[in-house]
Amino acid sequence: MNASFDLDALVEGLVSRERGALARAITLTESQRAHDELLRMDLLDRCVQHLSSSGQAASQRWALTGPPGVGKSTLIDGMGMALIEQGHRVAVLAVDPSSERTGGSILGDKTRMHRLSRQEAAFIRPSPAGTHLGGVAEATREAALVCEVAGYDTILIETVGVGQSEHAVRHMVDLVILVTMLGSGDDLQGIKRGILEEVDLVIVNKTDGPTEKASRQFAGQLEQALGLLRGHDAPEVQCASALTGSGMEDVVQAARTSMQHLQQSGALDHLKTRQQMAWFDDATRHLMIRRLENLEGFPEARDRLRNEVLAQATSPWAAAHRLLERVLPGGVRR
Repeated sequence: MNASFDLDALVEGLVSRERGALARAITLTESQRAHDELLRMDLLDRCVQHLSSSGQAASQRWALTGPPGVGKSTLIDGMGMALIEQGHRVAVLAVDPSSERTGGSILGDKTRMHRLSRQEAAFIRPSPAGTHLGGVAEATREAALVCEVAGYDTILIETVGVGQSEHAVRHMVDLVILVTMLGSGDDLQGIKRGILEEVDLVIVNKTDGPTEKASRQFAGQLEQALGLLRGHDAPEVQCASALTGSGMEDVVQAARTSMQHLQQSGALDHLKTRQQMAWFDDATRHLMIRRLENLEGFPEARDRLRNEVLAQATSPWAAAHRLLERVLPGGVRR
């Protein structure tokens, strides 16, 4: 972004639901360039103020997580189409694995959402995960915010894989939906207990063809296990086939029912408060690191101490402590 960048026009374009403006806004939220930082913060501030003053209904944000190969992208394609048929506008933030060599996104998910990608009421944005943990891109929260300003009432976030770091997505969505399938390698013993404690809905995908009966039996086993683990708070288990389209409306309805339960119980308000605080904490850490890296002498001192760590002359913790002692006023208090 250059100095002549017109932020007023960008925000106006977002509010007017211009797709080009939304694409540019997300690019700005993802920018790591130092001279874009103030623009980025101003954009996000204006987005928050707009949502606060306009009375616009809050978007619903659903994350779909699960191991590779279970059909998350194709399932999102089917769910998105069902939502659009019900009159909703759908934004998809598909977080792709990043190339180890270039850091770029593989961008394969968009090609698997062929029906949704042709819909005027849908917007799909693949983003590279980079080195950010949690199965989401670093700017996923910010991208969801600008999608909300652009009038997308349902935002679907596809995460990278499933694992302990996946809990990060809980701090930015209303629902966490686990997608699994028979024989995916994540059977009852393989699914981590922590994931089952977090999810709001489970979808057994690829329930079709010769394995349909076995897939439904697997869904029943999951339902029983979740009942033992979480009691009355156990999430619903739905069977679906993204390939045939079977169960798509039931899946969307189950998600809507889960949202209603969260709203009626007051849990959604509590969740959103936690999300705002988590966002503030993450933003604080991000800016502190950025400021630290810009301190005079920091890069040189860091490189010297990195070499000491590589030479096993000191431990990483001791090296980090010495680095901060050198660059921070007053050093580091023990």
